[in-house]
Amino acid sequence: MKNNYNLRSHAAKAIGQVLDQGQSLSTVLPAMQSTINDKDRALLQELCFGTLRMLPQLEWCIQQLMAKPMIGKQRTLHYLLMVGLYQLLYTRIPPHAVLAETVNGAVALKRPQLKGLINGILRQFQRQQDALMQHAADNNCRYLHPSWLLKRIQQAYPAQWEQIVDANNQKPPMWLRVNRLHHTREAYLQLMTQAGIAAEPHAEYTDALRLLTPCAVSALPGFADGWVTVQDASAQGCIALLDPQNGEQVLDLCAAPGGKTTHILESAPKAQVMAIDIDEHRLTRVKENLQRLHLHAEVKLGDGCTPQQWCGNKQFDRILLDAPCSASGVIRRHPDIKWLRRDRDIAELAGLQAKMLAAIWPHLKSGGVMVYATCSILPEENSEQIAAFLQHHYDARLVETGSPEQPGRQNLPHPKDGDGFFYAKLIKI
Repeated sequence: MKNNYNLRSHAAKAIGQVLDQGQSLSTVLPAMQSTINDKDRALLQELCFGTLRMLPQLEWCIQQLMAKPMIGKQRTLHYLLMVGLYQLLYTRIPPHAVLAETVNGAVALKRPQLKGLINGILRQFQRQQDALMQHAADNNCRYLHPSWLLKRIQQAYPAQWEQIVDANNQKPPMWLRVNRLHHTREAYLQLMTQAGIAAEPHAEYTDALRLLTPCAVSALPGFADGWVTVQDASAQGCIALLDPQNGEQVLDLCAAPGGKTTHILESAPKAQVMAIDIDEHRLTRVKENLQRLHLHAEVKLGDGCTPQQWCGNKQFDRILLDAPCSASGVIRRHPDIKWLRRDRDIAELAGLQAKMLAAIWPHLKSGGVMVYATCSILPEENSEQIAAFLQHHYDARLVETGSPEQPGRQNLPHPKDGDGFFYAKLIKI
């Protein structure tokens, strides 16, 4: 059982690295998961993602059960308690196993003297669970969002904010992108049916399929051969708008991890594609994705604010700017975003986006197309950003996506649809 009890302590440490050190789960988990088997890897991920998804509710419960919080060096034990409560509430692990493994987690964290405390609080929660959960349902913790973000969503979407928050708090659907160089979507859907995997096509995005039950990529027909890629439906919408053509010079700016780069090349295999990102580590993911799909692009390290450093005076027929953003539209995929972002970040990100837009616009040919995209639902990064850009650039015309009064198209997260995503399609006139 050694592996298992360490899992709870691993989860508590990972949550501490997110909440106390500001690291993302996508950075923290791979290092931990490399030393454990597949089954335990999946459970570790579930415990970390689930605990961070339900954090305000778990925090509130602990406040009701303890006279004073655990602080300082004992903080990791506080996160261990959260992991214990999450398992009791949201997993099928038998309660006796939850208690045993979570209590053993205190030993793994070198705090054996606190085993009794952990055990006592978890047992007390079991006795009071129904009453506590009833009270929690009437408390603001039920929204599972930090107050600053909840306020911004309420202001931006007075009629829809509850649906948005609800969608953010659910587990995300698994979407696939069928590689049209190998199969039509219909042909691949048949292969899936033969493999016993149920899926539905997206009504608008022609390469997108939603799995009715998520599965391991190894179970997908031809995954290793590049027949299919895991990519959210809304992210696929970027390429539908960009509409790249063979023979064109296409720039994918802020390209990592390469999902959109490879989609461009599946749509226009004879396009000349340059993929730029500022993060060297994440650029390796772009190269790996290109390799798996047997596609070629010019991959370069570069800053979107200083394009002359990596492309000189070169101009492109089409540019996709998938701008750095709050990622407020993909919270269901990355619940740690809620606790890593701060209210002040939004103005900083909007400033960076404006700088990138202005810097890359001269590198678009006359008559060329630029798609500005974010995985955000906040107007400051989206409609307001494009409205300001159009005011300052008289040679930019908005097409297919909204009007000058309400520029862009905003997808909101939906349980049976894509993530929250914004697009604006601009033509240089």
